[in-house]
Amino acid sequence: MTGLYELVWRVLHALLCLHRTIIYWLRVRFGTWNWIWRRCRRAASAAVLAPLGFTLRKPQVVGRNRRQHRHPRGGPGPGVTHPRLRWRADGRSLEKLPVHMGLVITEEEQETSFSDIASLVVWCMAVGISYISVYDHQGIFKRNNSRLMDEILKQQQELLGLDCSKYSTEFANSNDKDDQVLNCQSAVKVLSPEDGKADIVRAAQEFCQLVAQQQKKSTDLDVHMLDSLLSSHGFPDPDVVLKFGPVESTLGFLPWHIRLTEIISLPSHLNIRYEDFFSALRQYAACEQRLGK
Repeated sequence: MTGLYELVWRVLHALLCLHRTIIYWLRVRFGTWNWIWRRCRRAASAAVLAPLGFTLRKPQVVGRNRRQHRHPRGGPGPGVTHPRLRWRADGRSLEKLPVHMGLVITEEEQETSFSDIASLVVWCMAVGISYISVYDHQGIFKRNNSRLMDEILKQQQELLGLDCSKYSTEFANSNDKDDQVLNCQSAVKVLSPEDGKADIVRAAQEFCQLVAQQQKKSTDLDVHMLDSLLSSHGFPDPDVVLKFGPVESTLGFLPWHIRLTEIISLPSHLNIRYEDFFSALRQYAACEQRLGK
């Protein structure tokens, strides 16, 4: 009986081993064929879809992605709205816009830039400022008045483009009659120290002569009388002065005319940006001027 149990156990063990062998063989067999089938299916799909991908691919347009270069000093690239329209809109957006702006250069160590000052003048025209005065205490701009005016006309053409005819300029320097242009929307005057305190002395002398000729009385001298004696070319007093440089002084710029003027300081006129200029205009528009009250 014991021998029979041993025989049955060996037969069952042999069947178990056979079963394991068959299962392992089947796994290897069908696993390999499954891997082969997946690779073939992928290759067939790629062969079918590749021509379709080339057909649907959008052709690249030559030059479409080429970067558009900006015009110098903030001008537009191709297809971009001209900045003069934004400048005019900026001027209209301000609560108040100065009628007369003074540009005072107090920098000594750095060379003055005619092109940067010309850009400031053209920006003044573009936003709607009617009178612009340019001053430096060394008289560099006044001695080189024609050079500055040529640069202004050049910048006017570059920055305003074909619209520059709407921003015609009067160069109102008393000693430069050849530079007079009539019926203009903006007037530019180049000043030096001799146009400040010396004018007050001249006005005082003129009033004394009127008193000596009995055309005026000494009691007639007041603010309005002095204003009339100092007035020149119909220029109103400056509403705002942009002072460029570290010096905390206007260095003799029209001392009588700026008694009620708002003065805004900027570090330098060199490489000045339009954003800096318009920020100063916003500062002026937001200030409360009490006019001595």
